[in-house]
Amino acid sequence: MAEIFRGVVSENEASSTSCELSSRIARRRRMEIRRLRFVAGVASTETEADDMGTHKKQKLQVYSTTRSGSNISPCSRDCQNAVENCGAEHPDENKPFEIDQLFPKFGVASVCGRRRDMEDAVAIHPSFCRKDQETTTELHFFGVYDGHGCSHVAVKCKERLHELVKEELGGIKEGWKSAMERSFRRMDKEVIAWNQGMEVRANCKCEMQTPECDAVGSAAVVAVVSPDKIVVANCGDSRAVLCRNGKPLPLSSDHKPDRPDELNRIENAGGRVIYWDCPRVLGVLAMSRAIGDNYLKPYVSCEPEVTIMDRTAEDDCLIIASDGLWDVVSNETACVVARTCLRGKGHAPAPCSPRLVENNEAAGIPAGSSASGEMSDKACSEASMLLTKMALARHSTDNVSVVVVNLRKDT
Repeated sequence: MAEIFRGVVSENEASSTSCELSSRIARRRRMEIRRLRFVAGVASTETEADDMGTHKKQKLQVYSTTRSGSNISPCSRDCQNAVENCGAEHPDENKPFEIDQLFPKFGVASVCGRRRDMEDAVAIHPSFCRKDQETTTELHFFGVYDGHGCSHVAVKCKERLHELVKEELGGIKEGWKSAMERSFRRMDKEVIAWNQGMEVRANCKCEMQTPECDAVGSAAVVAVVSPDKIVVANCGDSRAVLCRNGKPLPLSSDHKPDRPDELNRIENAGGRVIYWDCPRVLGVLAMSRAIGDNYLKPYVSCEPEVTIMDRTAEDDCLIIASDGLWDVVSNETACVVARTCLRGKGHAPAPCSPRLVENNEAAGIPAGSSASGEMSDKACSEASMLLTKMALARHSTDNVSVVVVNLRKDT
C-alpha cells in the first residue's frame, strides 16, 4: 500500500513539474510577444544607426500630416511597414526617392521677446507638393512671416501661402520665379480683400476695422527645398542664409527703404523715405516691401525677390529667420552656431524654458514639434533655440523666429 502511495505521489510530482514547465514556457512566450509589440510600437520614433555608428537614419514619426499640417493618428499598418523598411540594412535601390527627401531634418523656435504681442508666424510643410506630376521628387516648404500692426496678416500667410505656391507650381510652366511672384500677388490680394470684409475678431488688437486694418502687413520669406535646389522668395526684411562649407551665403536681400534701388523705386512712384529713428516709407514703415499695408501702396510692394540655388555636397544648413534675429546676430555668427550644433560639438542645451514653450504655442507651434505637426530634429531644434536665446541675450527688441534646416546628406 505504501509503495502504491509513493507511486501516486511521484506521478503527481512529475505531472506538477511538467505543468510548471509548460506554464513557464507559455509565460516566456507571452513576454516575448509583449516585447515584440513594444519594440514595434517605438521603432518608428527611435533613430537607428548602423554597426559602425557613422550613418544615422532619418526619424519617422507615427503620425501622418495633412496638407494643412494637422495630425492624423494612429499610424496605419502601411506606415509601420514603411518604418521597418526604412530601417533595413539594404534599402531597395528602385524606390523613387530617399528618406531625407521625405522628411528633412529641421528645427524651429519662435518667441515674443520684449514685444507686448506676438506677431510672427511660422509655417513648415514637408513634402507639400511635387514640381510636376511626371516626377516623384518631393518639395518641402519653410516660411517665416513677421507681422506688423497686428498678427492676422502673418497668420493668414501661414495658412494660405504654401497652398498658393502649390497651385501655381501645378498650373504654370514658366518656372520658379513666375510661380513665386504670382503666389505672393495672390496672397496680397486675398489679405486686402479679407481686410475689406471687416470681419471683427476678438483676438486682433486692430479689431479688423478700417482704417486700422489697412495699416497691417507682414514680411514674408519662404524657402522651397528639393533634392537638388533651394528656392527662396523674400518680401520684406526677414532673411534666408545658406551655410555652405562653414561660410554664410545670403539667399535674400533685406528690403530696406534706403536700399538704393528701393529708394529709387519709391521716389519714382511718388513716395518719400523719411528718417524717423531709421529709414521709413512716408515716415511709417521700416521696410519697402510687404504683404498687406494697403494704405502705403504703391510705395510698398508685394513683389518678392526670388533666388534659385543649386544644392551641393558642401551645404550644411539653411537658416530662415525674422529680423528679430538678424538685427543683432550677423550671418557669420548664425552660421557658426548652427553648424556647430549640427556637428554635435556644442554643449548640451539648457532645458526649454516655459516662456519659450509658451511663445512657440502662441506662434502655432505645439511643444516638441514643428508648425506642421511633424516632430523636429533634436540638433536642428538646439540650433534654432540657441540662436533665439542669443538674440534675446543681445537685447533684440522684436519677436524672434528661427528655422534651421539640415541640408547635409550624410546625416
